[in-house]
Amino acid sequence: MSDADLLRAEFAENVRRLADKKIAPFAASCDENAEFPAHSVEAFRELDLAGLAFPEHLGGSGADLPTQVMVIEEIARVCAASASVLLTPWAALTPLIVHGSDDLNHRIVPDVAAGRALASFCLTEPGGGSDLAALKTRATRVSGGWRLGGTKRFISNAGHSTWYSVLARTGDDAYGVFFVHRDDEGLSFGKHERKMGMRGFPTADLYLDGCFVPDDRAVGDTARGYHYMMDTLTYTRPLVAAHALGIAQGAYEHAVAYTAGREQFGKPLSRFQLVRAMVADMKTQLEAARALLYRAADTAVDNTSRSRAMVSMAKLFCTDTAMSVTTTAVQLHGGNGYMSDYPVERMMRDAKVTQIWEGANEIQKMLIAKDAFAEFES
Repeated sequence: MSDADLLRAEFAENVRRLADKKIAPFAASCDENAEFPAHSVEAFRELDLAGLAFPEHLGGSGADLPTQVMVIEEIARVCAASASVLLTPWAALTPLIVHGSDDLNHRIVPDVAAGRALASFCLTEPGGGSDLAALKTRATRVSGGWRLGGTKRFISNAGHSTWYSVLARTGDDAYGVFFVHRDDEGLSFGKHERKMGMRGFPTADLYLDGCFVPDDRAVGDTARGYHYMMDTLTYTRPLVAAHALGIAQGAYEHAVAYTAGREQFGKPLSRFQLVRAMVADMKTQLEAARALLYRAADTAVDNTSRSRAMVSMAKLFCTDTAMSVTTTAVQLHGGNGYMSDYPVERMMRDAKVTQIWEGANEIQKMLIAKDAFAEFES
């Protein structure tokens, strides 16, 4: 093991202890009551996790993507909602950090990095999620800035964030990224959605009714926002894959412990051949998914067509693995797996959305195939 690997392993152990002690005990109640995991936000401050993804000169830790992936996996292992609350600001601020002005970065990032504020990523609209180029939210040029009008759907951390990173159309084929503050006039929110899973992770519509955003809160070139967001997805998809993998790992651990301790016909379930085969399949899926994910995380920084395909493969495989492993975990719990007293029921519900958000898995397959046939179709 290299020194870097040893440090990462030590850090992972610290994160796991924090997750087990400060986050896991509240996961079930957050889900049952659809309650924002404020306790987790406080726990993140203990290890400075909120700023993990941000540069040091902006108050962050400057951690690489594989380290971020590891942290999200460890948190999602015990509470998927908490992991999403943590990763959402990392995604939301990526276009700003890469393309924004120094002044705007220093105004926004330090508070988020310190865990004093949250941020949200605003892409999806009522008319569609995967087809971002068809979005209808519009930014109109006015004296001193822009007027934003439109609706964004399924906005993560809605109502809890201070800043909202909004993609809006600025022309026929031009898009800009704008940072809207929660106190800006013309910004409002719909009701929190009632969801199958991820119930502790707030999601709501965001309404922009002539919301004024000054010029200094536009990111970079206001005609290239679509490209900024596409580049951001290359970074965020490994985080979503890690989120799914963490859910799967948690379900696997519960299933192994349950089958080792539960007796039927005078012996532990873990001694039955079919149970052992199911657990072996789960473990193999997890290890294969983890290897693919970390390879993708290592290459994502290149942002080439090949690395984008790798990221899509990781997102596809990890999220499908999450659905498969959590379903098997429920099965291995028998009738108890269907009861909310056992966490695998929650984990199966939480896993489903990972196949849908950050680009549905059908979209990931299209991107992977595009790369596979690139040399023949150019």
